[in-house]
Amino acid sequence: MADSHESPVPAQLAFNKIGLLYHPKLAESRVMAAEMLEFVEGMGASAWVSSSWSEADIKDHLPDSDMLITLGGDGSLLRAARLAASWAIPILGIHMGRLGFLAEVQPAEWPERIRQALVGDYWIETRRMVHAEHYRDGQVVNVYEALNEIVLGRGQLARVVRFYTYIDGGFLTSYTADGLIIATATGSTAYALAAGGPILPPELENFLLIPIAPHLSLERAIVLSAGVLVRVQISVDHTAILTVDGQFEIELQDEDEVVMSTGSSVARFIRLQEKNYFYRTLMQRLGWPQNKK
Repeated sequence: MADSHESPVPAQLAFNKIGLLYHPKLAESRVMAAEMLEFVEGMGASAWVSSSWSEADIKDHLPDSDMLITLGGDGSLLRAARLAASWAIPILGIHMGRLGFLAEVQPAEWPERIRQALVGDYWIETRRMVHAEHYRDGQVVNVYEALNEIVLGRGQLARVVRFYTYIDGGFLTSYTADGLIIATATGSTAYALAAGGPILPPELENFLLIPIAPHLSLERAIVLSAGVLVRVQISVDHTAILTVDGQFEIELQDEDEVVMSTGSSVARFIRLQEKNYFYRTLMQRLGWPQNKK
């Protein structure tokens, strides 16, 4: 048993039906999920286990669940957040990836931290998502929700794309670039950061608009107001792509349009640290010094 320290089980738990999502390519993640299952049931809650990549299986369990625990990296959390948002189910992340900006718990401390959450000693952080609609010939092809970012890119060929960009119906500019990133505050520490964008604290609902390798066009990142509507028309002589949180790839054709706005759903994360955790975590994950004078 992972937790050798017995303590009284509370009469009423904060969460009673818990999903444990392991990373299918991390053997230690699957083993830890089995240990967590025994631990959670020992506290009086019920639990189910699934691969974080098994979307259909997870969806089947969500209506009867009130908490998800992911065992992996930020990619696992992004997948879980998109699925759980419409059900308002909060997520606790166990950090088994690389950077782990979203994960809350280190693997060695999971028994005490899960107990802390189950007894109600936590707070919920909400993070706004971005909603995207893909149009072709005036018809909706599909809709998407992203927690990090929507990226419109050049695809496999090393040819630039023209992105005719409108903000709330007014023309902004025509980007000639390898791609265009529309990121949330959560995504400001992901691809947007690598492309030279600013870092936004997670409570903001602003968007970032950032070109990737722009050529003779606007090269600065723009911080957009919360609630803004961004419409981008693609001009390309080859197939471009749309990606959602770096996990889905959709083909774009010449004159396709993508309209992006504040999503109606929010991702909910269980936090066990104090509310100023973000800046400390930022410094630690990026390896920036925190030495005091």
